Amino acid sequence: MNRASDAADEERQRVAAEVASRLRRRGVQLSGSESAVELADIEESVEEFERAVERSGGDLMVDEPVAGDSPIAPDETWFVLPVRKANESVASFIGRISDATERITSQ
Repeated sequence: MNRASDAADEERQRVAAEVASRLRRRGVQLSGSESAVELADIEESVEEFERAVERSGGDLMVDEPVAGDSPIAPDETWFVLPVRKANESVASFIGRISDATERITSQ
C-alpha cells in the first residue's frame, strides 16, 4: 500500500514539475510554493487566454514573453499575458488572466 502511495506522489510531483516548466517557458512567474492543483489551474487559465488571443487574430510568437522577458512586438497590448505580481496569490493572478481573456473576447 505504501509503495503505491509513494509512486502516486512521485507521479504527481513529476507532472507538477512539467506544468511549472511549461508555465515558466510562457513567462509566468512562479514562487515554487504552488500546489499541483494551483499549477493546473494557472495553466488552464493561460491556455484559455491564448485561445482567445488566437481567435482574435493575435500571434502568440510575438505576443508572449520570450524566456520571461517582455514580448517581442505585441499585435495589441491586450494580447499580452498579464504578469504575475510579486507575492500575488494564485487566485488573484487567475482572476486577472480571466479579466484579460474577457477583454479580448469582448473586442
